[in-house]
Amino acid sequence: MTLKEKLHRNELTIGSWITVGHSGIAELMAKTGGFDWLVIDIEHSAIDLRDVQEMLQAIELGGVQPLVRLTSNDANQIKRVMDAGSHGVVVPFVNSKEDAEKAVQSVYYPPVGFRGAGLARAQGYGASFQDYRQWLEKNGVIIAMIEHRKAVDNIDEILAVPEIDGYIIGPYDLSASLGVPGNFHDSQVIEAIEKILERGKVAKKPGGIHVVEPDLSKLKTFIEDGFTFIGYGMDIRFLDFVCRDHLAKISNFK
Repeated sequence: MTLKEKLHRNELTIGSWITVGHSGIAELMAKTGGFDWLVIDIEHSAIDLRDVQEMLQAIELGGVQPLVRLTSNDANQIKRVMDAGSHGVVVPFVNSKEDAEKAVQSVYYPPVGFRGAGLARAQGYGASFQDYRQWLEKNGVIIAMIEHRKAVDNIDEILAVPEIDGYIIGPYDLSASLGVPGNFHDSQVIEAIEKILERGKVAKKPGGIHVVEPDLSKLKTFIEDGFTFIGYGMDIRFLDFVCRDHLAKISNFK
C-alpha cells in the first residue's frame, strides 16, 4: 500500500527526518525496516539538490517512500525536487487556503496545477512521462506544515483543499508565533495544538507531529491523542542520543 493510500485511510505511519546530506545516511535509515517514510530536510540543513537526488535513490532502494521538506512554498523548488524523484513534499508555513492551493498547483501538472513538464529522473529521463503523470495523480503526497497562529486561524480552509493529504505541526515556530518560543507547555500552544488536531479529525485529514528527541513515551502519547503521521527522531538526534547514552554508561567502567 502506498503512503498516499495509508494517509487517506488515516492509518498510523511512522517516519523520520534526515538532515545530513549523504546517501549512506539515507540508505542506512531506509534499511532499518521500520520507517514508512523519510523526509529529506532542506529547510534547515546544507543539503543541495544533487544530494537530494542521490538520497531519494537510496531511500527508494531501501523500500521506503521519500519526501522532501522544502525551504519555502516555492514553485521552482517543488518542481525540481519532484523531478528528482521525490514522492511528495512537506511545505513549510502553509498559513492560508491560498498557500495550500499554491503548493498543490506546484506539484501537479495542468489541469490541476501549473507545474511545467520536464524530463528528468522522475519521468524516466524522458522514457516514461505519461506513466509518471498517472503515477503522480495516484501517489503524489502534499503535507502542509501548520506552524503559525495564522494557520491555526485558517485551519479549516487549509484542510478543505482536497489535494492536501495531511498536515504536520511545527511546534517551535508555532510557539514563537504565539510569543512563547520553545515553551510547549504554555496554555496557548497546548490549545492551538488541540484545535489543529480536533479540526483535522473533523476534516478527516491525518494529523502529524514530530517527536524530535527519541522518546517512546511521547510517541505513545501522541498516538493515543490521535496523531497518525508521526516523525520520530532524526539522523543527528539519534546519533547524539546513542553516543551520549553509551558514553555515560562507559564512564562507569573507568
